[in-house]
Amino acid sequence: MEAVIKDQKEFESIIQAHNLSVIHFQADWAEQCSQVNELLETLSSQKKYPETKFYSCPAEDLSEVCLKYKIEAVPTVILFWSGSIVETVHGADPSKIIEAITKYSALSGDGGDSVDKNKSLDARLKMLINKSKIMLFMKGDRNNPRCGFSRKTVEILNKMEVPYETFDILSDEDVRQGLKTYSNWPTYPQLYVAGELIGGLDIIKEMLDSGELGPTLRS
Repeated sequence: MEAVIKDQKEFESIIQAHNLSVIHFQADWAEQCSQVNELLETLSSQKKYPETKFYSCPAEDLSEVCLKYKIEAVPTVILFWSGSIVETVHGADPSKIIEAITKYSALSGDGGDSVDKNKSLDARLKMLINKSKIMLFMKGDRNNPRCGFSRKTVEILNKMEVPYETFDILSDEDVRQGLKTYSNWPTYPQLYVAGELIGGLDIIKEMLDSGELGPTLRS
């Protein structure tokens, strides 16, 4: 059964959880929302998705939330992981909703055997990219960089005094190779802000020199 979100504070708390949260932005008067509610209630009762949480968000009651997440129509289903959007499905489209939930729930420990390997890797990469607002894929980690380019990038981010997380691409060959294709960027480090690729060290240095880096990181 879907839980109904009561206010913005509860909404923000829910989406920060380290699991897949499926939130249906809906209105009682919309017939298509009833169809999506029935679908999600069915999915939530299945043992296939034990780690996935399902919620209903009354769009008209939480207008500030809808404005923040650019909800223009109901029904809209958004999948969140650790505070970030990993997938959005507009309208009552059962096949797309089920596909999205199956794809991402597999990475939270649910039903992984049924997910195509390539789709699963893409989903994992997207979730890693959105793990933090500022995410650096590098050789080593922020405390122990394992190449000069990664070390210089960490030094720049530390001087900017912004919160960020790192992922050691040397620890996972699938991520190391897959991210090159996913982002169409062949080298490391790779810096992402709000899910978007900024680039490598050369671009970061150019943005620092031009004064663009600070506003970009803090936007």
